[in-house]
Order: sequence, then C-alpha cells, then structure tokens
Amino acid sequence: MSTPLASALSPQSPAAGASDAAAIAPRILSRPRFAVLVFAGVYPLVTALLYLVAPLTRGWTFWQQTLVIVPVVVVTMVWGLIPFLHRRFSAFLHPVRKPSAG
Repeated sequence: MSTPLASALSPQSPAAGASDAAAIAPRILSRPRFAVLVFAGVYPLVTALLYLVAPLTRGWTFWQQTLVIVPVVVVTMVWGLIPFLHRRFSAFLHPVRKPSAG
C-alpha cells in the first residue's frame, strides 16, 4: 500500500520516458555535497552575526557571545537554510546512482 507520505519520502523518482534501469536507480543524499553547501551557507551567517553581536556584547566573555549567536544560527539553519538548500539544490544533493553491473 502506497501512501502520499511514503511516496513523498521515497528516494526514488522515476523519470518519464527513462529506461527501466534509470527509473529504478536510487537517489541517495550526497553527504559531502550537502556538507559543502551547509558550510557555504553557515559561514556567512555566523560571520555576519558575529559582526552584529560584537558591538552589543563588548566586554562579555566568548561563551556568553556564542550563547546569543548559536540559537539564532540553529533556528536559521533548521527552518531556513537547510530546507532552502534541499529545495534549490535537490538534483545536486541527490545524484542518481548508476546500478553496478553484476
């Protein structure tokens, strides 16, 4: 039995007019590619937040400054950056794996 949720979460997406082998080729998240994209998004976010927070927290210890910055980074990543990356770069993040011969 196929449910809408199961089909939405399925890593396989057969293309119209594709050969049978290509239609069943799994699409698996490329962790190295995902790591590069997350780095490219998080680095400017953290840098900008440090520049914004530093004047407001002058005299605070480092752990206190990061205590202010980390929740903003986490919320931005979970509800903004990572969903955006998955939508925008889906084909790049989930390349079609060619079935091995044999």
